[in-house]
Amino acid sequence: MRNSSSTDSDKRGAMEGKVAVLGDADFVMPFSALGLDTFEAGQADEQINISAKKIIDGKYTLVVVAENVARQAEQTFADVQNAPTPCIVIVPFTTEPQGFATEALGTTLKMATGINILEND
Repeated sequence: MRNSSSTDSDKRGAMEGKVAVLGDADFVMPFSALGLDTFEAGQADEQINISAKKIIDGKYTLVVVAENVARQAEQTFADVQNAPTPCIVIVPFTTEPQGFATEALGTTLKMATGINILEND
């Protein structure tokens, strides 16, 4: 009989990490229902940055940020932007995307590949 407990726990250990979600109440609510750590922030820069600092101090592996608050949190996340973790993912949430999520994705892809694949020629 195979003892899979150590193998299974090794696999889980490689995949474990805390996930934080930053955005307004409507954005974070579904993530909260899934049991993720959510940080509700209004539109005030100070409130957004306080939440972003808590996320950095919390040593999260993945941070999901609503596009409508991402620009305000950008400076707070700047110090960890080039670190392997946290992986900061900006997702559009407003009815009219502001373009910041696409811009952030382009920057990340350029860092990873050295090529700006979203650049219009």
